[in-house]
Amino acid sequence: MSKTIKIVIADDEELFRKGILFLLEREKNIDVVFEASNGVEVIDYLQKSNDYPDIILMDLKMPLLNGVEATKIIHKEFPVVKIIALTSYNTKSFIANMINVGAASYLVKSASPKAMIETINEVAEKGFFYDELVMEVIQDDMLSESKSTKNDLFNPDYLTNREKEILELICQQLSTNEIAEKLFISSRTVEGHRNNLLLKTESKNIAGLVVYAIQNKIVEVDSF
Repeated sequence: MSKTIKIVIADDEELFRKGILFLLEREKNIDVVFEASNGVEVIDYLQKSNDYPDIILMDLKMPLLNGVEATKIIHKEFPVVKIIALTSYNTKSFIANMINVGAASYLVKSASPKAMIETINEVAEKGFFYDELVMEVIQDDMLSESKSTKNDLFNPDYLTNREKEILELICQQLSTNEIAEKLFISSRTVEGHRNNLLLKTESKNIAGLVVYAIQNKIVEVDSF
């Protein structure tokens, strides 16, 4: 039996928010635990919660505290919570900004219900879900210049061959079990290597590992 995915929907347009709620309530493995109309309500909910949601569907343009700023705070204070950015804009600058502040995926509001459900399930299982466009944006190095110094100092020998191997498979969006099967090792061993990667790269989550790997040319998007 699959684990229930706990979702928060944050969007100031009530009609759109209720539409998403209606769609998600039909999914047996998804439970919408909270609705918010702005970033302040989301942060307040997380600060008072003893049981964090798995994923927040985060609209970018909201009053009081917008989705970008809310994502920055959540990525720093609640890194276990994954953010799927919701927006009407599909420009590279918007994508780059959201990935840079910690979004695990990026969903355009004109996407199909099927695409939304697929994105939620992928993020819940693998920690992120980046389509071809997002991967290209990351590779084009459109993210913040603040990372450039760290990138310049990167030593590829800092990671072991096995860690690089696992990192590449993570970037190919394989799950822990799929990586374990492919490398003929246990899932627990994969998780151990993944935790080491998070520590070594100073990434807060799997999405951060992917950004790090592509920007440091440990993996190439063309190889996926």
